[in-house]
Amino acid sequence: MQIASYIKDLLYRYECVIIPGFGAFITHFHSAKIDAETQTFYPPGKMVSFNKHLQTNDGLLANYIATVENSNYETALQKVRNFSGKLSLELAEGKTVTLNDIGEFFLNKENKVEFFPEENQNFYTGSFGLTRFVSTKVTREIYKEQAQALEERTPILFTPEKRQSKPYLKYAAIALIALTIGGFGGMKLYKEKVEEYNFAQKQKANNLLENKIQEATFVIDNPLPSIKLTFLKQKGKYHIIAGAFRVAQNADKKIKELSSKGYSASLIGINKYGLHQVAYQSFEDRVDALKALRTIKKTQNPNAWMLVQDLD
Repeated sequence: MQIASYIKDLLYRYECVIIPGFGAFITHFHSAKIDAETQTFYPPGKMVSFNKHLQTNDGLLANYIATVENSNYETALQKVRNFSGKLSLELAEGKTVTLNDIGEFFLNKENKVEFFPEENQNFYTGSFGLTRFVSTKVTREIYKEQAQALEERTPILFTPEKRQSKPYLKYAAIALIALTIGGFGGMKLYKEKVEEYNFAQKQKANNLLENKIQEATFVIDNPLPSIKLTFLKQKGKYHIIAGAFRVAQNADKKIKELSSKGYSASLIGINKYGLHQVAYQSFEDRVDALKALRTIKKTQNPNAWMLVQDLD
C-alpha cells in the first residue's frame, strides 16, 4: 500500500496523522531505558498508537500525497477515501490488515478495532542509526561474595610477619577494588561512545542534506525583480493554509484579499518547492486550529489545509 509509506513519512515529522473516516496515528516520545531482566538497552524513541475517534480530515495526508505525486488536492483526497474504505472492508471480512513498518489491525471479539504497533520501528529522528542491544550482566555481587568468603576463611593479620608471609591477600584486595571501579568506568565509556556516535550521525545527516540542497539549485536567466514585503510575525505552529504561490506578488495580493475579509493573513515562508505559502491565520493550540479549519473549509475554501511547523 503506497499510502502506508506516505503515512510513515509523516509520522517522522508530525505527532498526529489522520486517515479521514478511519482513525488517527499518534506518536509518543519515550526516553532511553534499560530492561533489567533481559539486560537490553533501548535508545530514546517515538512509538505510535491508534485512536479510532479522530477521523475528521485535517488535510495533512491528502496535501502530502498531492505534493509528492504532483496531483491536485481532490484527486489525492479521493485516494485517501478509497484507502480508508478498503481498510474498513478488509477488517469487516475478518482479515488482519498490516501496514509495513507501522503495525497491524484486526477486529477483536467485541468487534472493535485493535492495533499493534511495529516494535522495531522508531519514529524519533534524533535516534537515527541507534538500535537496541543486549549487554552481558555485570556480576559485581558474585565477586563481593567470593571476597567475603575468602576473608572468612583467611583472616587478614596486621603484623609485619604475617603480611610478608601472605602477600596474595594484598593483591586480592587490589583486584576487588579494580573490578568495582571498572564497572563504573564501563558505564561511563558506554555513555561517551553513544554520544560520540550520535554526533557523527548528526554531522553525516547535515552533510547529506546540504549536498541535496546544492544539487537542487536552479539558474534563472531572467529573474523577476525582487520585492520587499513586511508582515506581522504570526505566533503558533498550527497554520491554516490558503494557498501557495510561485510569484511573490500573487502571494501579496492573496494576503490583502484575506485581510480585507478580517483574517490575520500572513506569509509564513517559502516551502521546499519554492512556493510562497499564505495562511489565513496561525494558532498556538491545535484544537483551535482544527475548529478554524473546519469553518474555513465550509464557508471559504474547501481546499484549505493545516500545516504544523514552528516559524523562525
